[in-house]
Amino acid sequence: MVETLTGEGSLLEPFRAELTGYCYRLLGSGFEAEDAVQEALLRAWRSFDRYDERRASLRTWLYSIATNICLDMLRSSQRRALAMDISRVADVGSSIGEPVSERSWIQPVPDGRVLPVDGDPQELVVQRETIRLAFVAALQHLPPRQRVVLILRDVLRWKAEEVADLLETTVASVTSALQRARSTLRAVDVTPGEPFRPSDSAQRELLTRYCTAFERHDIAALVALLHEDATMSMPPFAWWLRGRDRIRQAFLDPDASCAGACLVPAAANGSPAFWQTRPGPDGVHVPFGLVILDVSEGLIGGITVYLDADRLIPLFGAPADSSLPPRSSLPPRVLPSHR
Repeated sequence: MVETLTGEGSLLEPFRAELTGYCYRLLGSGFEAEDAVQEALLRAWRSFDRYDERRASLRTWLYSIATNICLDMLRSSQRRALAMDISRVADVGSSIGEPVSERSWIQPVPDGRVLPVDGDPQELVVQRETIRLAFVAALQHLPPRQRVVLILRDVLRWKAEEVADLLETTVASVTSALQRARSTLRAVDVTPGEPFRPSDSAQRELLTRYCTAFERHDIAALVALLHEDATMSMPPFAWWLRGRDRIRQAFLDPDASCAGACLVPAAANGSPAFWQTRPGPDGVHVPFGLVILDVSEGLIGGITVYLDADRLIPLFGAPADSSLPPRSSLPPRVLPSHR
């Protein structure tokens, strides 16, 4: 649970969301990002009497503290990734295998923890795009300091001089690091699909149709909404599929049936997201996984289902209607308005 600071800390709290977004892009884990920011704010609070506004703005000072904490954390951690970076595509019917360590995965993050409450709409588009799973996974290919430079320069729009001051280096060094980081990202095969636009009527209709087909267990209708090269993965397992036909066969597997499941709108990684709930022994629905979708060319291009729902609930909060019993009549589902 995130603790709110008091006293001088009230001056620091307004920076929590943007710092969490920054740390999330660096670390690839919502839990680790929150830990890093909490530690940064505590350090700032404890040393606030030594803060000199003539040397740096409060915002720059906090970013400097958070950066050092993240760099320390990254020294001893492996690169987080998506299933596509960990293993080869699986054959339908193959064993799902054993779960992989939590530290191997890009972990999700709630939008509300990292996106600004208000601000320029165009800037919000950039913020949303740069917390998507594919982009955060691509960032993990960069060495930590290059990651810092690219996020500060290209995502948060800092000047080269500001980044150089924060990292206690030269502008030339920052410029060189940025060029190398951009080159690496161009070489990484990143296919995040099209931007998620919550107000886009076509996207909302697509997601409504997907949810309705899923909840009715209408496999034909569901598969018709998938892109030909769609992918499906289920962390913490390295097993994943590519292609509409393979995903169709997986949906038809009676041992992995989602019949009776419901989708409850969520807000994660600047993308269409849902809690997948299933009826328990008493008929009451309980969270089973967190589903994050990618949209590509007007179809569903990627399905990532985080199966460790119990671990994610403390970060995201429980689904709003997870206690509802199964429904025999399923109304159209749409995502709530995002910020």
